Amino acid sequence: MASTTNAAPAAAVGSADGGGRWPARVGRWARGATGVVVFLLLAEAAGRLGIISRSALPLTSSVLWRTVLLAGNGRFLADLGATVEAWAVGLAITVAVGVPLGVLLGSLPGVRVATRAIVEFLRPIPSVALILLVSLLIGPGLRLAVTLIVYGAIWPVLYNTIAGIDDVDPVAMETHRAFGFSRLQAVWMVSLPSAAPFIGTGIRLASSVALILDIATGYITGPINGPGIGAYISQESTGANDLTVILAATVWAGILGLVLDLLLVTAQRRLLRWHHVRLGETE
Repeated sequence: MASTTNAAPAAAVGSADGGGRWPARVGRWARGATGVVVFLLLAEAAGRLGIISRSALPLTSSVLWRTVLLAGNGRFLADLGATVEAWAVGLAITVAVGVPLGVLLGSLPGVRVATRAIVEFLRPIPSVALILLVSLLIGPGLRLAVTLIVYGAIWPVLYNTIAGIDDVDPVAMETHRAFGFSRLQAVWMVSLPSAAPFIGTGIRLASSVALILDIATGYITGPINGPGIGAYISQESTGANDLTVILAATVWAGILGLVLDLLLVTAQRRLLRWHHVRLGETE
């Protein structure tokens, strides 16, 4: 009888928790969507009432309609695909280089001190300032965009990885070493899992930087660097100069950034489920 009594509340709690996830998630999405809709309606009203000149900023409805039309534009879709390709390649290389380098600098204080001057010198240099130099060295195209993405996006991955390694419990490391594990094994079994949430945050930040840099590079270099959203906006700016089309392409850039971030958040929650459960967060 006692076991039955104890099991019932546990089942009820589990059911209530599972049932409460979806309403909470829908509520968050509804509040966010409401804010977006209100903003768009206010912008539309400001344009129709003459508060904002239509020559300076087209009507929101016109921009949104052109955004929909761009979804059927083959040329723009090719540019969108090229942006995603550069983002994916650049971010993959960034993670492949930034995480091991962050683990190395975080695990070996001597190496971190020895390289601090070089790192602090390179970090503040904006990638866009290197576009001309890099294009002269390696030429235009995907390699140019990827090189600039890696240079600009590696810093959040590197510093978040170092912060995660610094946050590792030293007692856990010493315990593994006491049981005969090598330093490399202790890093693999203790440091990396502990630093994983920090690394995930760094990758999300790097994702935004990568997208911004690819679009900025395409906008500055134009179609000569190959297809991309930035190149599309640049060409429209110097061609017909249709502000509605330019803003519609910009909206697609924002949508792309949102979708990519949601994908990374979903992957992070699934791969680091244990971390979110410990924090009491639900999916």
